[in-house]
Amino acid sequence: MKKIFSIVLISAMFSCQSPKILEYKKIEGVAFGTTFHISYEDDMDQIIEKHIDSIIHAINKSMSTYVSTSDISKINAGDSTVLIDDMFREVFQKSNTIYKETNGFFDPTIGILVNAWGFGPENEIINLDSIRINELLQFVGFDKLSIKNGYVVKQYKEMYIDFNAIAKGYAVDVIGRFLEHKNSKNYMVEIGGEIRTLGISEKGKPWSIAIEKPNFNGSRSFQSVISLVNESIATSGNYRKFKIDAKTGLKYAHTIDTKTGFPSKSNLLSASVIAQLDCADVDAYATAFMAMGLEKSKTFLIEHSELKAFLIYSDKNGEIKNFSTDNLQVIE
Repeated sequence: MKKIFSIVLISAMFSCQSPKILEYKKIEGVAFGTTFHISYEDDMDQIIEKHIDSIIHAINKSMSTYVSTSDISKINAGDSTVLIDDMFREVFQKSNTIYKETNGFFDPTIGILVNAWGFGPENEIINLDSIRINELLQFVGFDKLSIKNGYVVKQYKEMYIDFNAIAKGYAVDVIGRFLEHKNSKNYMVEIGGEIRTLGISEKGKPWSIAIEKPNFNGSRSFQSVISLVNESIATSGNYRKFKIDAKTGLKYAHTIDTKTGFPSKSNLLSASVIAQLDCADVDAYATAFMAMGLEKSKTFLIEHSELKAFLIYSDKNGEIKNFSTDNLQVIE
């Protein structure tokens, strides 16, 4: 699932005493159909742009469903001879863990229905009905996949794996790990709104991040601002990406319910998840929350105190409200 929210890095607020100004480098570009921004401290004056490009290329080659020659595209097409790389294996294992933790609300095999509804890279199914959806649901379930001797084994050849709800966060992690390998002690890596931080910003303070308000008129404004300290954040949302049925006029959100195969009727407009975990993990949790809805997400968060969350939802009167976990400090 493509993320349709952005989380915007903002400057840290000034304090009475001016902290030491650090020397940071910045890299910007385009990757995975979106933009990326990297800010990092580098006393060694190393040139890393080409390495970042190599990382992006390697992840695309491994896991992009939009690249027909990628490993995942070949596997989805039925090629059982693809020997997966370490990146694919790590994302597979993370997906399996979070699939189990969320009782299947996070499930990369929902890709077959994401395509059917017209939200994926493959052709949509015209006049999709409940009978066809039930037929496709038998090919959904991450527990129907396994890795044996480096090869992905599918219970059904029709199964379609889609890591788009975790791969962008994973790319953030790989770039962050690379910077740490190059001895960078302070950095912020952002790709399409998914962020991983280490240390402090160039202002000598924790990284300040603004969470976007769900404006239905296409304008952009901020709901709240939070600080990140050696943490990752990812946001998933529904209100900007949808399809309208030409016959019925009904609006379909792009989050597909893994239980029913239909677009989720979640009352959540966006879910931001923060933790001292990999960005891939919070990326997956944010996706799961959008399918769970508000109440199930709140219950899950009680059981997983290592997670912080900021949830924006529509109440029964259609008013926009927000919920934040007690362990999340909101600046404004």
